Amino acid sequence: MPAAPSPASIDRSERICIVGAGPAGLAQARAFKRAGVPFDVIERHRDLGGLWDLENPGTPMYESAHFISSKGLSAFFDFPMPRDYPDYPGHAQILEYLRAFARAYGLYDDVAFDTAVTRAEPDGPAWRVTLGNGEVRRYRGLVCANGMNWDPAMPDIPGHFEGELRHAVTYRSGAELEGRRVLVVGGGNSGCDIACDAAQSARAAFLSLRRGYTFIPKHVFGLPADVFGARAGVLPLPLRRWAFQALLRLLNGDPARYGLPKPDHRIFESHPIVNSLVLHHLSHGDLKVRPDVKEFAGNKAVFADGSEEAVDLVLLATGYDTTIPYMAREHFEWAGNHLEAYMTAFNARHDTLFTLGFVNTAAGVFEDFDRLAHLIANHLADQDHYLEKAREFRELTKAGQPDLSGGLRYVKSPRHAAYVQHDRFRAQLEKLRRRMAWPALTPGCFDALRSAAGGAAR
Repeated sequence: MPAAPSPASIDRSERICIVGAGPAGLAQARAFKRAGVPFDVIERHRDLGGLWDLENPGTPMYESAHFISSKGLSAFFDFPMPRDYPDYPGHAQILEYLRAFARAYGLYDDVAFDTAVTRAEPDGPAWRVTLGNGEVRRYRGLVCANGMNWDPAMPDIPGHFEGELRHAVTYRSGAELEGRRVLVVGGGNSGCDIACDAAQSARAAFLSLRRGYTFIPKHVFGLPADVFGARAGVLPLPLRRWAFQALLRLLNGDPARYGLPKPDHRIFESHPIVNSLVLHHLSHGDLKVRPDVKEFAGNKAVFADGSEEAVDLVLLATGYDTTIPYMAREHFEWAGNHLEAYMTAFNARHDTLFTLGFVNTAAGVFEDFDRLAHLIANHLADQDHYLEKAREFRELTKAGQPDLSGGLRYVKSPRHAAYVQHDRFRAQLEKLRRRMAWPALTPGCFDALRSAAGGAAR
């Protein structure tokens, strides 16, 4: 029996498809509006906000989650967070901020909600996009903005565990931990947050660490830690390292006295653990540190040093795999599980395929999304109006990735494969913008969009 013919596609070939209405997708939508690039946003959830919406299936968010960068350094360009927000806003405040951003620039009308992209593939010079309802559309280009933190990375730990074992992506509230002996595996910011929840709610709480980390308090001399760090950023790297190490020793003392392992890297060479409560709970005995898990044996976790703990619940805060589920891997460059693209956004194989939001850095990234989205929008505009300029940019992207490390040797781990030094990354974005003579982001440059949206209130 012959195969059924493929459904005819709806022609949207004058438009770009943005997959995802989280922070990256919204930044791209605003940039396209400013540059006059037609677009659609496809969002599988009922409303925008991405992982910041606690109601979205698969979100890694939990009730105690807050920004680890401060509000003043974490906002979209020219759209500050409300003055009455605390230094470190909670997930509900960030979600409302994102929705206020969309209202202010009239982005809601550009989003198709409750619509999943199930497949995207090249169709000649365009892209064939299949939606969850079976509809097929043909787009000029594609921006993948589906996010990095939703496909859980599950470590292979030998043995059999009789209790409950699950990834931290499923965790929502300290109420899940009450009366239980809880082991959190992984020392990232989420793992430390959940361990602190366990210290307050569980019958016994343990935090398993594979390596040592540098713990940075959320405030230094009354300032948010990143604000304080930005003021010290003018110092040469060796002097900055020495000063921060001395300051943390003054503020925290020697973390080894709590059983924390010594870091196997120098300060700034891993994602910072910005948490003022881990040391507090360790000092009160409500939380205990354990080494890496070697194996499970019945109701016990056996650790690398041979010690054991009987536990009821194991939460694996072991990070996330980078996944673009609606596209074949062959359309991207990969180094293991790390997605490689010029400045994290520009695809080496396709001139109209982009990735936005696939970057890790030790700072707030919303404005970085803005700056990348701005470059993507201007490159697409050049393809319409300045072909020689567009070709020049494509040759530049093929010349190789500039050094984005800022002189740092990051920890060799999956988390740090996509890591960039924030100041260096932003400087390279600005250098690229100037070289291509693209317009700058300046205060007020989006005011016309806000006026067109009716001056929507924050």
